[in-house]
Amino acid sequence: MLDINLFRTNPELIKENLTKKFQEAKFPMVDKIIELDIEYRGIKTRADELRGQRNSLSKQIGMLMGQKKIDEANEVKSQVQAFAEELKQIEEREEPLYDELQALLMQIPNIIADDVPIGKDDSENVELYTVGEHEEKNFAIPYHVDIMESFGGIDLDSARKVSGQGFYYLQKDIARLHSAVTTYARDFMIDRGYDYVIPPFMIRSHVVTGVMSFEEMENMMYKIEGEDLYLIGTSEHSMIGKYIDTITPEASLPHKLTSYSPCFRKEVGAHGIEERGVYRIHQFEKQEMVVVCKPEDSAAMFEELYKNSVDYFRSLDIPVRVLECCSGDLADLKHKSVDVEAWSPRQKKYFEVGSCSNLTDAQSRRLKIRIDTEEGRVFAHTLNNTVVAPPRMLIAFLENNLQADGSVLIPEALRPYMGFKDKIVPTK
Repeated sequence: MLDINLFRTNPELIKENLTKKFQEAKFPMVDKIIELDIEYRGIKTRADELRGQRNSLSKQIGMLMGQKKIDEANEVKSQVQAFAEELKQIEEREEPLYDELQALLMQIPNIIADDVPIGKDDSENVELYTVGEHEEKNFAIPYHVDIMESFGGIDLDSARKVSGQGFYYLQKDIARLHSAVTTYARDFMIDRGYDYVIPPFMIRSHVVTGVMSFEEMENMMYKIEGEDLYLIGTSEHSMIGKYIDTITPEASLPHKLTSYSPCFRKEVGAHGIEERGVYRIHQFEKQEMVVVCKPEDSAAMFEELYKNSVDYFRSLDIPVRVLECCSGDLADLKHKSVDVEAWSPRQKKYFEVGSCSNLTDAQSRRLKIRIDTEEGRVFAHTLNNTVVAPPRMLIAFLENNLQADGSVLIPEALRPYMGFKDKIVPTK
Protein backbone atom coordinates (compact mmCIF):
# COMPACT_ATOMS: atom_id res chain seq x y z
CA MET A 1 0.00 0.00 0.00
CA LEU A 2 1.34 3.39 -0.99
CA ASP A 3 1.55 6.41 1.32
CA ILE A 4 -1.60 8.52 0.80
CA ASN A 5 0.64 11.60 0.75
CA LEU A 6 2.05 10.38 -2.57
CA PHE A 7 -1.41 10.64 -4.11
CA ARG A 8 -1.74 14.17 -2.74
CA THR A 9 1.67 15.39 -3.90
CA ASN A 10 2.74 13.30 -6.90
CA PRO A 11 -0.09 11.36 -8.60
CA GLU A 12 1.87 11.58 -11.87
CA LEU A 13 4.53 9.28 -10.38
CA ILE A 14 1.87 6.72 -9.48
CA LYS A 15 0.43 6.80 -12.99
CA GLU A 16 3.89 6.54 -14.51
CA ASN A 17 4.46 3.44 -12.36
CA LEU A 18 1.13 1.98 -13.53
CA THR A 19 2.24 2.53 -17.12
CA LYS A 20 5.50 0.67 -16.47
CA LYS A 21 3.48 -2.22 -15.07
CA PHE A 22 1.00 -2.14 -17.99
CA GLN A 23 -1.87 -1.31 -15.64
CA GLU A 24 -3.13 1.91 -17.24
CA ALA A 25 -6.68 0.67 -16.60
CA LYS A 26 -6.13 1.70 -12.96
CA PHE A 27 -5.69 5.41 -13.80
CA PRO A 28 -9.33 6.13 -12.78
CA MET A 29 -8.63 4.47 -9.41
CA VAL A 30 -5.88 7.01 -8.74
CA ASP A 31 -8.27 9.88 -9.50
CA LYS A 32 -10.96 8.29 -7.34
CA ILE A 33 -8.54 7.85 -4.43
CA ILE A 34 -7.62 11.55 -4.59
CA GLU A 35 -11.33 12.48 -4.69
CA LEU A 36 -12.24 10.21 -1.76
CA ASP A 37 -9.24 11.42 0.26
CA ILE A 38 -10.35 15.03 -0.10
CA GLU A 39 -13.86 14.11 0.98
CA TYR A 40 -12.63 11.96 3.86
CA ARG A 41 -10.30 14.65 5.21
CA GLY A 42 -13.12 17.18 4.90
CA ILE A 43 -15.60 15.22 6.96
CA LYS A 44 -12.90 14.28 9.48
CA THR A 45 -12.12 17.98 9.96
CA ARG A 46 -15.81 18.83 10.27
CA ALA A 47 -16.34 15.97 12.73
CA ASP A 48 -13.48 17.21 14.91
CA GLU A 49 -14.94 20.75 14.83
CA LEU A 50 -18.37 19.48 15.86
CA ARG A 51 -16.97 17.40 18.70
CA GLY A 52 -15.01 20.39 19.98
CA GLN A 53 -18.01 22.71 19.78
CA ARG A 54 -20.28 20.13 21.38
CA ASN A 55 -17.90 19.68 24.31
CA SER A 56 -17.56 23.43 24.78
CA LEU A 57 -21.34 23.98 24.70
CA SER A 58 -21.94 21.07 27.07
CA LYS A 59 -19.79 22.85 29.65
CA GLN A 60 -21.81 26.03 29.10
CA ILE A 61 -25.04 24.15 29.80
CA GLY A 62 -23.75 23.11 33.20
CA MET A 63 -22.71 26.68 34.03
CA LEU A 64 -26.07 28.13 32.88
CA MET A 65 -28.04 25.55 34.82
CA GLY A 66 -25.99 26.35 37.89
CA GLN A 67 -26.91 30.02 37.41
CA LYS A 68 -30.61 29.12 37.03
CA LYS A 69 -30.61 30.43 33.43
CA ILE A 70 -32.90 27.68 32.25
CA ASP A 71 -34.04 29.27 28.97
CA GLU A 72 -30.48 30.02 27.87
CA ALA A 73 -29.42 26.50 28.86
CA ASN A 74 -32.23 24.98 26.77
CA GLU A 75 -31.20 27.14 23.83
CA VAL A 76 -27.64 25.81 24.06
CA LYS A 77 -29.03 22.26 24.40
CA SER A 78 -30.79 22.73 21.07
CA GLN A 79 -27.48 23.71 19.49
CA VAL A 80 -25.78 20.66 21.01
CA GLN A 81 -28.58 18.46 19.66
CA ALA A 82 -28.15 19.94 16.18
CA PHE A 83 -24.40 19.29 16.33
CA ALA A 84 -25.03 15.73 17.53
CA GLU A 85 -27.37 15.01 14.60
CA GLU A 86 -24.89 16.40 12.07
CA LEU A 87 -22.08 14.44 13.72
CA LYS A 88 -24.14 11.24 13.53
CA GLN A 89 -24.67 11.75 9.78
CA ILE A 90 -20.93 12.33 9.30
CA GLU A 91 -19.97 9.26 11.33
CA GLU A 92 -22.38 7.12 9.27
CA ARG A 93 -20.55 8.25 6.13
CA GLU A 94 -17.04 8.18 7.65
CA GLU A 95 -16.54 4.42 8.04
CA PRO A 96 -17.86 3.35 4.59
CA LEU A 97 -15.80 6.13 3.01
CA TYR A 98 -12.65 4.97 4.80
CA ASP A 99 -13.29 1.34 3.77
CA GLU A 100 -13.82 2.37 0.13
CA LEU A 101 -10.61 4.40 0.17
CA GLN A 102 -8.59 1.55 1.72
CA ALA A 103 -9.96 -0.99 -0.77
CA LEU A 104 -8.81 1.17 -3.68
CA LEU A 105 -5.41 1.87 -2.12
CA MET A 106 -4.77 -1.86 -1.81
CA GLN A 107 -5.22 -2.30 -5.56
CA ILE A 108 -2.52 0.20 -6.51
CA PRO A 109 0.89 -1.51 -6.96
CA ASN A 110 4.05 -0.61 -5.11
CA ILE A 111 6.48 1.76 -6.81
CA ILE A 112 9.04 -0.37 -8.64
CA ALA A 113 12.77 0.28 -8.42
CA ASP A 114 14.28 2.58 -11.06
CA ASP A 115 16.47 -0.20 -12.45
CA VAL A 116 13.69 -2.76 -12.93
CA PRO A 117 13.57 -3.70 -16.65
CA ILE A 118 10.31 -2.83 -18.39
CA GLY A 119 8.50 -5.82 -19.86
CA LYS A 120 5.03 -7.33 -20.03
CA ASP A 121 5.67 -10.81 -18.60
CA ASP A 122 8.31 -13.31 -17.50
CA SER A 123 9.45 -13.84 -21.10
CA GLU A 124 11.08 -10.40 -20.84
CA ASN A 125 12.99 -11.03 -17.61
CA VAL A 126 16.69 -10.21 -17.86
CA GLU A 127 19.57 -12.56 -17.05
CA LEU A 128 21.98 -11.05 -14.51
CA TYR A 129 24.53 -13.87 -14.32
CA THR A 130 25.07 -17.62 -14.16
CA VAL A 131 27.23 -19.63 -11.75
CA GLY A 132 28.53 -23.17 -12.37
CA GLU A 133 29.42 -25.16 -15.47
CA HIS A 134 26.86 -27.36 -17.22
CA GLU A 135 28.14 -30.92 -17.13
CA GLU A 136 27.35 -32.62 -20.41
CA LYS A 137 25.96 -36.10 -19.73
CA ASN A 138 26.90 -38.83 -22.20
CA PHE A 139 23.65 -40.68 -21.54
CA ALA A 140 19.95 -39.91 -21.79
CA ILE A 141 18.48 -38.38 -18.63
CA PRO A 142 15.04 -39.76 -17.77
CA TYR A 143 12.06 -37.63 -16.69
CA HIS A 144 12.33 -36.79 -12.98
CA VAL A 145 9.42 -39.06 -12.00
CA ASP A 146 11.12 -41.98 -13.76
CA ILE A 147 14.31 -41.28 -11.82
CA MET A 148 12.36 -41.23 -8.56
CA GLU A 149 10.49 -44.41 -9.47
CA SER A 150 13.80 -46.20 -10.10
CA PHE A 151 14.46 -45.78 -6.36
CA GLY A 152 10.90 -46.77 -5.40
CA GLY A 153 10.76 -43.17 -4.26
CA ILE A 154 7.41 -41.81 -5.48
CA ASP A 155 3.80 -43.01 -5.68
CA LEU A 156 1.57 -40.66 -7.65
CA ASP A 157 -1.20 -43.17 -8.35
CA SER A 158 -2.00 -43.72 -4.67
CA ALA A 159 -1.85 -39.97 -4.02
CA ARG A 160 -4.44 -39.36 -6.78
CA LYS A 161 -6.78 -41.88 -5.12
CA VAL A 162 -6.29 -40.32 -1.70
CA SER A 163 -6.09 -36.58 -2.52
CA GLY A 164 -6.52 -36.03 -6.26
CA GLN A 165 -4.27 -34.48 -8.87
CA GLY A 166 -1.29 -32.41 -7.68
CA PHE A 167 -0.28 -34.55 -4.68
CA TYR A 168 2.36 -37.25 -4.14
CA TYR A 169 3.81 -39.85 -1.80
CA LEU A 170 7.60 -39.62 -1.49
CA GLN A 171 9.27 -42.79 -0.18
CA LYS A 172 12.57 -44.44 0.76
CA ASP A 173 15.78 -42.67 -0.34
CA ILE A 174 13.86 -39.96 -2.24
CA ALA A 175 11.85 -39.09 0.89
CA ARG A 176 15.07 -39.09 2.90
CA LEU A 177 16.71 -36.86 0.30
CA HIS A 178 13.73 -34.49 0.51
CA SER A 179 14.20 -34.15 4.27
CA ALA A 180 17.97 -33.87 3.92
CA VAL A 181 17.91 -30.85 1.59
CA THR A 182 15.48 -28.94 3.86
CA THR A 183 17.40 -29.78 7.05
CA TYR A 184 20.67 -28.82 5.39
CA ALA A 185 19.04 -25.56 4.23
CA ARG A 186 17.99 -24.83 7.81
CA ASP A 187 21.54 -25.30 9.12
CA PHE A 188 23.01 -23.44 6.15
CA MET A 189 20.95 -20.35 7.05
CA ILE A 190 21.53 -20.65 10.80
CA ASP A 191 25.28 -20.67 10.08
CA ARG A 192 24.77 -17.41 8.18
CA GLY A 193 23.24 -15.71 11.19
CA TYR A 194 19.52 -16.26 10.62
CA ASP A 195 17.22 -17.24 13.49
CA TYR A 196 15.29 -20.46 12.90
CA VAL A 197 11.49 -20.30 13.25
CA ILE A 198 8.62 -22.74 12.71
CA PRO A 199 5.54 -20.52 12.20
CA PRO A 200 1.77 -21.20 12.23
CA PHE A 201 0.61 -22.90 9.05
CA MET A 202 -2.76 -21.12 9.08
CA ILE A 203 -3.38 -17.37 9.25
CA ARG A 204 -6.36 -15.05 9.56
CA SER A 205 -7.81 -13.05 6.68
CA HIS A 206 -6.50 -9.66 7.85
CA VAL A 207 -2.96 -11.09 7.73
CA VAL A 208 -3.55 -12.53 4.25
CA THR A 209 -4.67 -9.16 2.89
CA GLY A 210 -1.72 -7.55 4.64
CA VAL A 211 0.93 -9.67 2.94
CA MET A 212 -0.39 -10.16 -0.60
CA SER A 213 -2.59 -8.71 -3.33
CA PHE A 214 -6.23 -9.72 -3.83
CA GLU A 215 -5.37 -11.44 -7.12
CA GLU A 216 -2.63 -13.54 -5.49
CA MET A 217 -4.97 -14.42 -2.63
CA GLU A 218 -7.69 -15.61 -5.00
CA ASN A 219 -5.30 -17.69 -7.09
CA MET A 220 -3.25 -19.18 -4.27
CA MET A 221 -4.96 -19.49 -0.91
CA TYR A 222 -7.10 -22.31 0.47
CA LYS A 223 -9.71 -21.12 2.99
CA ILE A 224 -10.74 -23.23 5.98
CA GLU A 225 -14.51 -23.57 5.71
CA GLY A 226 -16.45 -21.96 8.53
CA GLU A 227 -13.41 -20.28 10.08
CA ASP A 228 -11.45 -17.10 9.52
CA LEU A 229 -8.33 -19.08 8.62
CA TYR A 230 -6.33 -19.72 5.44
CA LEU A 231 -3.63 -22.32 4.76
CA ILE A 232 -0.36 -20.52 4.03
CA GLY A 233 1.10 -20.57 0.52
CA THR A 234 4.55 -19.83 1.96
CA SER A 235 5.89 -19.24 5.46
CA GLU A 236 6.55 -15.61 4.50
CA HIS A 237 2.84 -15.01 5.11
CA SER A 238 2.83 -15.94 8.78
CA MET A 239 6.40 -14.71 9.35
CA ILE A 240 5.55 -11.17 8.27
CA GLY A 241 2.28 -11.45 10.17
CA LYS A 242 4.36 -12.08 13.31
CA TYR A 243 5.19 -8.35 13.31
CA ILE A 244 1.64 -7.04 12.86
CA ASP A 245 0.96 -3.81 14.76
CA THR A 246 4.43 -3.66 16.35
CA ILE A 247 6.95 -0.90 16.98
CA THR A 248 10.58 -2.08 16.96
CA PRO A 249 13.60 -0.09 18.20
CA GLU A 250 15.95 0.50 15.26
CA ALA A 251 18.93 -0.75 17.28
CA SER A 252 17.52 -4.31 17.21
CA LEU A 253 17.26 -4.42 13.41
CA PRO A 254 17.61 -6.14 11.04
CA HIS A 255 15.62 -9.19 12.08
CA LYS A 256 16.94 -12.03 9.90
CA LEU A 257 14.85 -15.18 10.07
CA THR A 258 14.75 -18.55 8.33
CA SER A 259 11.52 -20.50 8.56
CA TYR A 260 10.30 -23.96 7.66
CA SER A 261 6.75 -24.79 6.64
CA PRO A 262 4.57 -26.90 4.40
CA CYS A 263 2.97 -24.75 1.68
CA PHE A 264 -0.47 -25.14 0.10
CA ARG A 265 -1.45 -23.57 -3.23
CA LYS A 266 -4.41 -23.74 -5.55
CA GLU A 267 -2.16 -23.05 -8.56
CA VAL A 268 -5.05 -21.42 -10.43
CA GLY A 269 -4.23 -19.94 -13.84
CA ALA A 270 -2.36 -20.65 -17.00
CA HIS A 271 0.23 -23.03 -15.53
CA GLY A 272 -2.16 -25.48 -13.89
CA ILE A 273 -1.22 -28.73 -12.18
CA GLU A 274 1.04 -31.28 -13.85
CA GLU A 275 -0.52 -34.54 -14.98
CA ARG A 276 2.62 -36.44 -14.02
CA GLY A 277 5.35 -34.77 -12.03
CA VAL A 278 6.19 -32.68 -8.98
CA TYR A 279 7.12 -29.34 -10.54
CA ARG A 280 3.77 -27.60 -10.01
CA ILE A 281 1.69 -29.13 -7.23
CA HIS A 282 -0.80 -28.28 -4.48
CA GLN A 283 1.47 -29.15 -1.53
CA PHE A 284 5.18 -28.84 -0.93
CA GLU A 285 7.67 -27.82 1.77
CA LYS A 286 9.99 -24.88 1.90
CA GLN A 287 12.83 -23.31 3.84
CA GLU A 288 12.40 -19.54 3.59
CA MET A 289 14.32 -16.37 4.46
CA VAL A 290 12.49 -13.33 5.83
CA VAL A 291 14.00 -9.97 6.80
CA VAL A 292 12.51 -6.96 8.58
CA CYS A 293 14.86 -3.99 8.40
CA LYS A 294 15.32 -0.23 8.25
CA PRO A 295 14.41 1.36 4.88
CA GLU A 296 18.01 2.37 4.17
CA ASP A 297 19.19 -1.25 4.61
CA SER A 298 16.73 -3.06 2.34
CA ALA A 299 18.71 -2.76 -0.91
CA ALA A 300 21.78 -4.39 0.69
CA MET A 301 19.63 -7.04 2.37
CA PHE A 302 18.05 -7.88 -1.01
CA GLU A 303 21.50 -8.63 -2.46
CA GLU A 304 22.40 -10.76 0.57
CA LEU A 305 19.20 -12.79 0.38
CA TYR A 306 19.38 -13.96 -3.20
CA LYS A 307 23.11 -14.63 -2.97
CA ASN A 308 22.36 -16.98 -0.06
CA SER A 309 20.23 -19.05 -2.45
CA VAL A 310 22.92 -19.08 -5.12
CA ASP A 311 25.50 -20.25 -2.57
CA TYR A 312 23.18 -22.96 -1.25
CA PHE A 313 22.59 -24.49 -4.69
CA ARG A 314 26.26 -24.25 -5.62
CA SER A 315 27.17 -26.13 -2.44
CA LEU A 316 25.13 -29.01 -3.91
CA ASP A 317 26.89 -28.82 -7.31
CA ILE A 318 23.85 -27.41 -9.11
CA PRO A 319 24.50 -24.66 -11.73
CA VAL A 320 22.23 -21.64 -11.29
CA ARG A 321 21.12 -18.50 -13.07
CA VAL A 322 19.84 -15.24 -11.57
CA LEU A 323 17.11 -13.40 -13.49
CA GLU A 324 15.94 -9.83 -12.88
CA CYS A 325 12.13 -9.82 -12.99
CA CYS A 326 10.68 -7.24 -15.37
CA SER A 327 7.94 -4.77 -14.43
CA GLY A 328 5.06 -6.87 -15.76
CA ASP A 329 6.24 -9.97 -13.89
CA LEU A 330 6.30 -8.24 -10.48
CA ALA A 331 3.37 -8.91 -8.15
CA ASP A 332 1.72 -5.68 -7.02
CA LEU A 333 3.42 -5.48 -3.63
CA LYS A 334 6.94 -5.99 -5.00
CA HIS A 335 9.46 -3.18 -5.46
CA LYS A 336 12.12 -5.42 -6.98
CA SER A 337 12.53 -9.16 -7.48
CA VAL A 338 14.90 -11.75 -8.89
CA ASP A 339 14.31 -15.41 -9.68
CA VAL A 340 16.96 -18.01 -8.93
CA GLU A 341 16.87 -20.79 -11.51
CA ALA A 342 18.56 -24.21 -11.53
CA TRP A 343 19.99 -25.95 -14.59
CA SER A 344 18.09 -28.94 -15.97
CA PRO A 345 20.46 -31.23 -17.93
CA ARG A 346 17.48 -33.14 -19.34
CA GLN A 347 15.71 -30.05 -20.71
CA LYS A 348 18.99 -28.19 -21.33
CA LYS A 349 17.57 -25.02 -19.82
CA TYR A 350 17.14 -23.30 -16.46
CA PHE A 351 13.92 -23.44 -14.41
CA GLU A 352 12.77 -21.47 -11.38
CA VAL A 353 13.58 -22.85 -7.94
CA GLY A 354 13.22 -19.68 -5.86
CA SER A 355 12.23 -16.04 -5.88
CA CYS A 356 13.68 -13.14 -3.87
CA SER A 357 11.65 -9.97 -3.32
CA ASN A 358 12.04 -6.55 -1.73
CA LEU A 359 8.59 -5.23 -0.84
CA THR A 360 9.88 -2.00 0.78
CA ASP A 361 7.04 -0.74 3.05
CA ALA A 362 4.10 -2.21 1.08
CA GLN A 363 3.36 -4.93 3.64
CA SER A 364 4.35 -2.93 6.70
CA ARG A 365 1.89 -0.11 5.88
CA ARG A 366 -0.94 -2.62 5.67
CA LEU A 367 0.08 -4.41 8.87
CA LYS A 368 1.41 -1.38 10.81
CA ILE A 369 4.95 -2.69 11.22
CA ARG A 370 6.89 0.33 12.46
CA ILE A 371 10.36 1.31 13.64
CA ASP A 372 11.32 3.85 16.30
CA THR A 373 14.27 5.88 14.97
CA GLU A 374 16.06 8.98 16.23
CA GLU A 375 14.30 10.97 13.50
CA GLY A 376 10.86 9.59 14.36
CA ARG A 377 8.64 6.61 13.63
CA VAL A 378 8.84 5.02 10.15
CA PHE A 379 7.50 1.92 8.43
CA ALA A 380 9.83 -1.07 8.22
CA HIS A 381 10.92 -2.68 4.98
CA THR A 382 10.21 -6.39 4.49
CA LEU A 383 11.97 -8.90 2.22
CA ASN A 384 11.66 -12.60 1.54
CA ASN A 385 13.45 -15.31 -0.42
CA THR A 386 13.33 -19.06 -0.93
CA VAL A 387 16.28 -21.06 0.36
CA VAL A 388 14.94 -24.31 -1.04
CA ALA A 389 11.54 -25.73 -1.98
CA PRO A 390 11.46 -29.49 -2.52
CA PRO A 391 10.23 -31.52 -4.23
CA ARG A 392 10.79 -29.08 -7.13
CA MET A 393 14.41 -28.63 -6.12
CA LEU A 394 14.82 -32.44 -6.23
CA ILE A 395 14.32 -32.34 -10.00
CA ALA A 396 17.49 -30.26 -10.40
CA PHE A 397 19.33 -32.26 -7.77
CA LEU A 398 18.58 -35.65 -9.29
CA GLU A 399 19.27 -34.60 -12.88
CA ASN A 400 22.59 -32.89 -12.07
CA ASN A 401 23.89 -35.67 -9.83
CA LEU A 402 22.60 -38.64 -11.86
CA GLN A 403 25.20 -41.14 -13.10
CA ALA A 404 25.14 -43.45 -16.11
CA ASP A 405 24.39 -46.50 -13.93
CA GLY A 406 21.29 -44.79 -12.49
CA SER A 407 22.85 -43.94 -9.13
CA VAL A 408 22.78 -40.39 -7.76
CA LEU A 409 25.86 -38.86 -6.15
CA ILE A 410 25.44 -37.13 -2.79
CA PRO A 411 27.53 -33.93 -2.57
CA GLU A 412 29.81 -33.72 0.43
CA ALA A 413 27.79 -30.99 2.15
CA LEU A 414 24.67 -33.19 2.19
CA ARG A 415 26.26 -36.47 3.30
CA PRO A 416 25.84 -35.90 7.07
CA TYR A 417 22.08 -35.65 6.42
CA MET A 418 22.02 -38.86 4.34
CA GLY A 419 23.74 -41.23 6.75
CA PHE A 420 27.13 -40.29 5.25
CA LYS A 421 26.30 -42.05 1.99
CA ASP A 422 28.23 -40.79 -1.01
CA LYS A 423 25.50 -41.99 -3.40
CA ILE A 424 22.09 -43.65 -3.52
CA VAL A 425 21.50 -46.68 -5.73
CA PRO A 426 18.31 -47.50 -7.65
CA THR A 427 16.28 -50.55 -6.63
CA LYS A 428 14.68 -51.05 -10.04
